[in-house]
Amino acid sequence: MTLVKVNQKHYPKGDITRRGMALALDFCGAWFLSSIVANNQIGIQFAQIFVFIFAWLIFRVVVVYSNQGQSLGRWAFDLKILEVANGEIVNRIPQFQTLLLREGVICFSSLLLSIFLGNIILNPAAVVLLLPLIIDGGAALSDTQMRQAFHDRFFRTIIVSSRRGYSLDIKIKRLVAKFQRNMR
Repeated sequence: MTLVKVNQKHYPKGDITRRGMALALDFCGAWFLSSIVANNQIGIQFAQIFVFIFAWLIFRVVVVYSNQGQSLGRWAFDLKILEVANGEIVNRIPQFQTLLLREGVICFSSLLLSIFLGNIILNPAAVVLLLPLIIDGGAALSDTQMRQAFHDRFFRTIIVSSRRGYSLDIKIKRLVAKFQRNMR
């Protein structure tokens, strides 16, 4: 009896720029919703933090779980999340609990970013709040083979390019090229 290894389907890894733009789009949505409940007091506002966490979990867990691995940001930039098992990409989205834990880590880093953005004028030392996000993103930059950040490695997930999406990055590139042609 001969064992034949079935070739794994090739999944193009999502590049760092598109991943960053997708994260920024999801972050801006959650940050906008949380800024609605903000008041003009100085310091950390717990209502704003609660709304940010709630919006983040809706955008990045519930929507992803029910939308074939794509949040609004990932859909806009043609990305999706898949599981990794034994070093190989599996064609399925992670379980709800895995998504919840994974996004909890990213939510914490993003929440620190929102606190930084709200306090940078009053306290320039708040730049320290960016360290978890920088370290996590730096791991994806240093991993040339799988392009996994720390949270991806820990929860065995990967961000890959997808065919289903809005292709916002391509549309922006076309608009910029058209604008440049018209300026000449």
